[in-house]
Amino acid sequence: MSYPPGPNNPYIQPPQQPQPPQGYGYPQQPPFPQQQNYGQYGYPQGGGLPPGMPPLASWGARLGATLLDFLFFGLVPFGLLMAGYVKFLRVFIDATDQCDASGRGYCPTPAMPGSALTLIAIGSILSLLGTLWLCYREGSTGQTPGKKIVGIHVLREADGQVLGFGMAFVRRLCHAVDGMACYIGYLWPLWDEKNQTFADKIIHTVVVKRP
Repeated sequence: MSYPPGPNNPYIQPPQQPQPPQGYGYPQQPPFPQQQNYGQYGYPQGGGLPPGMPPLASWGARLGATLLDFLFFGLVPFGLLMAGYVKFLRVFIDATDQCDASGRGYCPTPAMPGSALTLIAIGSILSLLGTLWLCYREGSTGQTPGKKIVGIHVLREADGQVLGFGMAFVRRLCHAVDGMACYIGYLWPLWDEKNQTFADKIIHTVVVKRP
């Protein structure tokens, strides 16, 4: 028995539509082209920094900002503290000399004079207030007065935002780590890829150039 040619012939299969290649049960999507992100400052964002991050500040700029902040907020408290300790040291030395001259084997420790206590107390309070104010400015704006003069900011490494008061205070405490082993942490930005001190690496911050 023969069948006429045409769509009614059961032995003629309709043409199959071409299927895209499958992989693991899902259609393969064409890959997106890789684009180099240069950010708003016109250079590739290397070192894991987010796009648009300003250029990193130099070690010299950071040192200049630190010295300016010390002159503005640390010089007077430091002078008062040193004057108080010198007063106490003089009283201690004088008492020791008098004790040695008397020939007694036991010499009681002299009491700290009231003027020395006053100088140390005032210096400590001023130092604490100055530190808290610097943390507030650095946490809310990214700049202390010294950093503002030099034109640098402290920002979060992940998103380029300011730290906030709490993290700025913790970062200042972490500078104690920078002072260990002959202050090597303060010198670390000289050869670090992101110009970071140890405190910057702990808190994940960067210091950038921005007016």
